[in-house]
Amino acid sequence: MKPTLLSILALLVFGQIFSQLPAFDSQAPSAAPDYARPDMWAALPFRKDAADEIPRHETWVDDSLKEVDVFYIHPTIYAKGETWNADLADQKLNDKVDRLPVRFQASPFNRTGRVYAPRYRQAILQVFHQPSADGDKALDLAYGDVKKAFEYYLEHDNKGRPFIIASHSQGSLHARRLLSEFIDGKPLAKQFVAGYIVGFSVNESRYKAITLCRDSTQTGCYVSWLSYRWGYRPKGNFYKDAMVVNPLTWTTTTAKIHRKQGVGGILLNPRREFKHANTVQVEGEYIWVKTRIPFFPFLKTMHVIDYNLFWYDIRQNVQERFDAYKLNRGR
Repeated sequence: MKPTLLSILALLVFGQIFSQLPAFDSQAPSAAPDYARPDMWAALPFRKDAADEIPRHETWVDDSLKEVDVFYIHPTIYAKGETWNADLADQKLNDKVDRLPVRFQASPFNRTGRVYAPRYRQAILQVFHQPSADGDKALDLAYGDVKKAFEYYLEHDNKGRPFIIASHSQGSLHARRLLSEFIDGKPLAKQFVAGYIVGFSVNESRYKAITLCRDSTQTGCYVSWLSYRWGYRPKGNFYKDAMVVNPLTWTTTTAKIHRKQGVGGILLNPRREFKHANTVQVEGEYIWVKTRIPFFPFLKTMHVIDYNLFWYDIRQNVQERFDAYKLNRGR
C-alpha cells in the first residue's frame, strides 16, 4: 500500500487532542527488540526494503560496492495509543514507518551508503506537545532501544567502516544523544563522516568537538534544518536554540537562495524529481521555504516534509561529503 497525501498531512494534526495515559511506571513496557533479528530493522543492506527507492534515471548500486554506512533513526509515527511507547509487534505501525519515513527519508542515502534503520519503541507523539516526567521516561526508553541498535551495528556490522548518522524529529532527539555518548571526543569520531540531524533543535554547544557543518564538504560535523513556509513565524519551543544550514548551499548564509541553485525535491514518489523546486532562506533558528512542489505550498509548518523538500539535494551532498571524507583521510 502506497502512502497518500492525506496520510502524510494527517501527521501534522494527529495528537492535538490527547487521551489521558496512565502513569508510565504503572505500565509494563512491550517486549524489547532483539537486533539480531532482521525483522527488528526497517532497513538493512543486502535485502530489498523501503529504503531502496532510487530515481528513475539511476541504476541500483550493489551494497557490496558502497564504502560508507548510514544509521538512520526514524521520526514519531506513533500518534495515538494507550501506552507511552509503541509496541514493535504492531505490524500496522511498522508498515507505516516503512512506507512513510523510511521510504522518503532513508532512501536519499542509498546511492552512497549501506542503510541501517532500526525499529524502536518510539515514544508517543504527545510527549512533545505535553511535556512531563512520564514523557521523559518514554523518551528514555525509546533512546535505550536506539542505543542498543547502534551498539549492535558497531559490534556486528561496522568493522571499522566510516558511517553517517541520519535522523528526523524524535529520531533526531535520539541522534543528538548518540553523538554525545559515542562520537564527540571519542575514538569513533575518526569514522564519523557527518550527521544529518533534521527536524529537531540541535546546537553545537552540546558538544566538545562536533560542530555545525558550514559548507558542503566539511566532515566530522552535523547539518540540521527545520522548515516553515516563507514568511511564517512559528510559535513554541520546537526550534529553540537550533543552529541550521540552508540545504541548497549547505552553509549558514542568511541570504535568500534562489531555487535554481538547488537540485530538487519529491512529492510522494522518489522516482519523480521536482527540479529546482525550492527558494530557501535561513531565518534565525529555522528556514523559510518557498516551494513549487504541488500541495506543499499550503503548509505553514513543513516539518513532515523536511526531507521530501530536499531529497535530491541530500542525495547529491551525501556523495560530495563522503568524497571529501575519503580525500581528507588519504584514502
